[in-house]
Amino acid sequence: MPAQASDKVRVGFDATSLLGQRTGIGHVSAAIVERLSVDPTLDLRTFAVSWRGRRELAHAVPQGVHASPRPFPARLARRTWPRIARPRAEFWTGPVDVVHAPNFVAPPTKAPLLLTIHDLTFHRFPEMCTPDVLTFDGHIRRSLRAGALVHATTDFVKSEVQDVYGLPDDRVVRIYTGPLPIHQGDPSAGRRLAGSQRYLVSFGTIEPRKNLPRLIAAFDAIAGDRPDLMLVIAGPDGWGQDEYDAAVHAARHRNRVVRLGYVTYDQRADLLAGATALAYPSIYEGFGFPPLEAMGVGVPVVASDSSALPESLGDAALLPDPFDIDSIADALARVVDDEALRTTLVARGRRRATRYSWDDTATELAALYHRLAST
Repeated sequence: MPAQASDKVRVGFDATSLLGQRTGIGHVSAAIVERLSVDPTLDLRTFAVSWRGRRELAHAVPQGVHASPRPFPARLARRTWPRIARPRAEFWTGPVDVVHAPNFVAPPTKAPLLLTIHDLTFHRFPEMCTPDVLTFDGHIRRSLRAGALVHATTDFVKSEVQDVYGLPDDRVVRIYTGPLPIHQGDPSAGRRLAGSQRYLVSFGTIEPRKNLPRLIAAFDAIAGDRPDLMLVIAGPDGWGQDEYDAAVHAARHRNRVVRLGYVTYDQRADLLAGATALAYPSIYEGFGFPPLEAMGVGVPVVASDSSALPESLGDAALLPDPFDIDSIADALARVVDDEALRTTLVARGRRRATRYSWDDTATELAALYHRLAST
């Protein structure tokens, strides 16, 4: 039965991405759950498609939010769902009015389904994806056949989704997310961690999409004339390690390329605070969280002119061609050498970051839940 106007809307929310070491999507989901948990018009019921991790969920969501402890192996679920519509979301949540799957893959459900799609890397650049990510397309098509409404995080992603899946405008809703949480770090601590007083920092998993080999080559091209400058790359191992290692080995100034691996929340803030600029020439992004994080704490940004980055960043960043090493090198040199340019980018960036608000995201999502629940 659809929720009555006077009732709370019962929302089943897949919070699997909150478990373990969080990726960007995990941070997005956590921020959404935090805001929605205080909405008096919603009854939020979180669940995790997991066997071992389901006991963590109660500690990963705000106090008072229902967290289902029912176990089910994620791998088994993903193998089963394309053939049999079991287990449904209601296995974890009980009867609900809406189910929101914020991470590409949704369980079957009897309720109206909202499916968040953050990007279509698996379609546009399948060679850059893991085997698991390549299964997303089949799961998305399954959910769309069942009538799912798509939440796209940018107009760029909305256009991509409509183009790839042939969806009409009313089947895809664009709702921006907010920036990932970051606080003003300690510049001195960042410089100690980097091992340099002047450095460019780049955040991201070592994967082809992040374009780190070209970034290293671009840095190498300008490093000779700037002997005190270093490039610091922070992020966990991924599936582009061989290409990354080859790029470092080929660099003449390889001793000034520092790989830190995974860094903590506080270390990330410190590295940003001490950096001359953030370097993020990614090939494909559905939104672009690290550049907006940097802008929010007053750090100039070099990103790229591809995918959703121009939409998200506007004129508040330098946007070179990510496939052109000379273009990236020129942008890096400009942001390092031109103090007036850095000042302009910092001012624009701070203004740009304020355009994105988690409160706005939650308000728009709640309105969408009410709309879906009344259908």
